[in-house]
Amino acid sequence: MQDQKLENLLNLALDAAPAEREKSLNLNVGFDEETDTWDVIVKYSGELTPVEAETVQVVRLLNEYAIITLTEQQLERLAQFPQIEFVEKPKRLFFALNRGRAASCVDQVRNLGLNLTGRGVLVAVVDSGVDYTHPDFRNEDGTTRIVSIWDQTIPADGMLVEADGMVFRNLPPNGYRVGTEYSRERINAALAADSLEEQQRFVPSRDLSGHGTGVLGIAAGNGRASAGRYRGVASDSDILVVRLGTPRQGAAGFPRTTELMQGIDYAVRRALELRLPLALNLSFGNTYGAHDGSTLLARYLDDVSNLWKSVISVGTGNEADKAGHTAGDVREGEVTEIPFTIGAYEPALNMQLWKNYADVYDVAIIHPSGQSTGELRRGLGTQRFRLGQTELLIYYGEPSPSSKAQEIYIDFLPVADYLDAGIWRIQLLPKRIVQGNYDLWMPSAAALGADTGFLFPMPETTLTIPSTAERVISVSAYNAATDAYAEFSGRGYTRELQGIKPDLAAPGVDATTTAVGGGYRSVTGTSFASPFVAGAAALLMQWGIVDGNDPYMYGEKVKAQLIFGARKLRGEAEYPNSRVGWGALCVENSIP
Repeated sequence: MQDQKLENLLNLALDAAPAEREKSLNLNVGFDEETDTWDVIVKYSGELTPVEAETVQVVRLLNEYAIITLTEQQLERLAQFPQIEFVEKPKRLFFALNRGRAASCVDQVRNLGLNLTGRGVLVAVVDSGVDYTHPDFRNEDGTTRIVSIWDQTIPADGMLVEADGMVFRNLPPNGYRVGTEYSRERINAALAADSLEEQQRFVPSRDLSGHGTGVLGIAAGNGRASAGRYRGVASDSDILVVRLGTPRQGAAGFPRTTELMQGIDYAVRRALELRLPLALNLSFGNTYGAHDGSTLLARYLDDVSNLWKSVISVGTGNEADKAGHTAGDVREGEVTEIPFTIGAYEPALNMQLWKNYADVYDVAIIHPSGQSTGELRRGLGTQRFRLGQTELLIYYGEPSPSSKAQEIYIDFLPVADYLDAGIWRIQLLPKRIVQGNYDLWMPSAAALGADTGFLFPMPETTLTIPSTAERVISVSAYNAATDAYAEFSGRGYTRELQGIKPDLAAPGVDATTTAVGGGYRSVTGTSFASPFVAGAAALLMQWGIVDGNDPYMYGEKVKAQLIFGARKLRGEAEYPNSRVGWGALCVENSIP
């Protein structure tokens, strides 16, 4: 199937046999084997009702985006509807895991006498959930600061639950089809329960990894469990939590972009309903895409950023010191060779080559034994090869309505259990070169063995998606102890220099934050740099909107203020740069 309304990866997935999809890291994401249906992300214009009659389920998101569940036969007909603009399959998401308040000038703000604590602002975290019993997310009287939790992992059974004379029903939020929503009143009933069993009956939502609890502690913890010592940035804000669902249960479960987009949608809608400014933090990302802000997820973030008084903070990931990206220039008359290793016992691998569409060159892939695919056929569609005990699925794409870049996607699948280990090579043989630059990305390092990667990796343009979105604040990490860039932190700029990213850096090495169970722990990664900026945005929106100093203090204006106040870091000679953007977060300097 070759339909240009469908992204390249989805076209390839529909061309692939079920056995091929099952072996791939990417191709089966979005497919439910039990129901034989696909989940897809759709951008549409106009009336969606005629489409709903031809699908299994539709969840409408803000600004004419939707998550649609449908059979493969229905999917093949979906593009025929004129209101459907573009369709993508879900992508797998990864946490951005690998000293804070004072380094970000938050304590200094408290000394200015402005009483900036995030009061009157909603801080939302779409992540792995939260330990809602932690003292740092409770008021002095023990009640919760959380306005609601949407746990996408807990099926809504419609059952009634009684507590303190109140009756609650296990239902998803209005307009959504998965998970269960827990209100402030229900959380308070759980906190007042006489036993753990009773508490879990009222609100069974948990944070199994502790990631979301740690992220929220930095953005909005009030430090009650430490007498204020480990207080977060927006310590008096209201809180909203989305626990991302994992479509496959057990160890194989992982969140996807479809769940993330619904969580973002829910946060914006709740902020609108409550009429509260919104500071939203996202600490997930992936490496699939042109890294130019053109994916539907990135475009959705740009669009919803215009809907309400909101600021969205996104970590740039931890891929810079890994070997998952390389880049270079193809020159007339010269064969370019790109070597990479596949480690022993690697079950699958894929990579994307992104190039200028005007550049014409042939591509060949060479096995460690010297066996070659020969020059691949140029032209839209799927190609298959077998080299040794490895099968190659290759899809030649074309530019899309939102990106002028061309993608050549390569999936390495084992004939038996594992790929052939050793040094592989990709050859680029030029025919006509206009610009010549190319980029290749592998999946996130978290999905691969330590010995798999490019032999000559490039740390630039390793920021993960959706931190490539234009209207979010993209946040890299630095070490507050050394006042220097953290080498793991994803770097910019976006591909083709379409945008200066990251925007800012924040502390992301050995930060102390809330832990499941009521205590604290030390954490590292851009996952934990991003919430410093989300909390800082909440302080600025309190100063501007809540306290009446500037009713337009949201969106790009908050970004501009934070950039204005950014301070220099050790070892960074020029600003902006691809490592820390415009500099390190300093809230004190950012208050007008």
